[in-house]
Amino acid sequence: MFNEADLKLFSKKNISTEKIKLQIEHFIKGFPFVKLVAAARPGKGILVMGDDKVNALLNYFNEHANKYQITKMVPASGAASRMFKSLFTYLDNEQAEASEDVVEFLERIEDFAFDPALKKVLAEDDYDIDHLMAEGHYRTIISYLLTDKGLGYAALPKGLLFFHKYGNEARTPLEEHLFEGLEYSTDSKGITHVHFTVSPEHKEKFVRKAQNAIRSNHILKKGTFDIGWSVQKPSTDTIAVDMENKPFRNPDGTILFRPGGHGALIENLSDLDTDIAFIKNIDNVVPNKLRKPTYIYKKVIGGLLMQLINKVNEILTSIESGKMDDKELDEAISFAVNDLNLVIPERVKGFSFNKRQIMLVDMLNRPIRICGMVRNEGEPGGGPFIVIDRNGNTSLQIVESSQIDMQDEEQQKIVRQATHFNPVDLVCSLKDYKGRKFNLTKFVDPQTGFISKKSKDGRELKAQELPGLWNGAMAHWITIFVEVPIETFNPVKTVNDLLRPQHQ
Repeated sequence: MFNEADLKLFSKKNISTEKIKLQIEHFIKGFPFVKLVAAARPGKGILVMGDDKVNALLNYFNEHANKYQITKMVPASGAASRMFKSLFTYLDNEQAEASEDVVEFLERIEDFAFDPALKKVLAEDDYDIDHLMAEGHYRTIISYLLTDKGLGYAALPKGLLFFHKYGNEARTPLEEHLFEGLEYSTDSKGITHVHFTVSPEHKEKFVRKAQNAIRSNHILKKGTFDIGWSVQKPSTDTIAVDMENKPFRNPDGTILFRPGGHGALIENLSDLDTDIAFIKNIDNVVPNKLRKPTYIYKKVIGGLLMQLINKVNEILTSIESGKMDDKELDEAISFAVNDLNLVIPERVKGFSFNKRQIMLVDMLNRPIRICGMVRNEGEPGGGPFIVIDRNGNTSLQIVESSQIDMQDEEQQKIVRQATHFNPVDLVCSLKDYKGRKFNLTKFVDPQTGFISKKSKDGRELKAQELPGLWNGAMAHWITIFVEVPIETFNPVKTVNDLLRPQHQ
């Protein structure tokens, strides 16, 4: 199947032939659907906190955060092109009438943070935006926003677009995440740790923008930042195949590889040398005036994680020292069931003391993730469910709709019972009880990838995405779901989302 040039390409990408054969096997056999047992709900998989608990965890975070190195990780390689779909449709068809989305965009163009920059590039070519609007030359305005004759927004990542304005200043999501980092990822030495995963072609622009922002903004200037940058590794690319599951070859005979999706970022996360990592998407930001709920609940889920880390480390240290007695083991198992949502098989009751300890070490010596969940108000996204694996074990998982067999009426019924969805609001522990980094790739479920149909050069192909970062890539973590307010979730999927009150 592979020639010498193929093997050299695999070696250059640091991908083993065995891994590629496994990917091709996935194309042939497909990925099994996830089997849902129930939707996670308040009191049954989702922790809902009262004000007293919220305040206690908030205080706990504030008191104990300086004992940990905390990093804010932001996946930021997402392209902005999909934000402008309706504008592109209008731009590409000279005969088309403006849709409602396009009309709203044009009528409220001055409400966008990028309006001054757009006016400036138009003026450089002797265009006046008010005159263009009056004369109905809407496509000229849109083309100067999207193409390289103007701002070139369609070719940029979301993180570098102007989202919010503050008087005469406009800020990008990149800058808003730096401001957030000051609040909850600053260590005892006053250093704020933020890590962005970016696409290679835009890394230089991101670095320059961050440097300029810190240099020019009086608040950011007061802080000391440790900003990390990484890109998806070539070794996480996946092979593309034709419709007969043979390697898809370019016109020059080389095999086509494609990025493995955000699941590839589990390796970037695993590389971070930090105790705790907060993970949040690049486009989920709000202006200063609306940040309070975000700050509070970031610290609340962070405080809960710290409490659980301490308890798990205490149990594992006690087992290793040989000082744990029967009563303490029973209490530890009760903690695993009641606080960590772990399911202990019935047969364990018949195990010897030592065997129960070994089982508990295996169950507890894992990374932990606390996942904020918001009430479902119609936003797209995966959701929190209780699932059962091939060995009959149940666990809490974030599940995307593509992983569910929607032809199965029982599975459909469970999906309809879901009350919450995943806004990508996580805090993760990345080190074990001895302070050693977990190898996060060991906790991935490889059977949770995704296959999609694409095309290249007019030829159909099949592409494969790795198990997603917060679903399959974290399938074997300890998982806690916590309800957080909808105010903490303000994504920007289309350009007109920036007109919502949350972004004005």
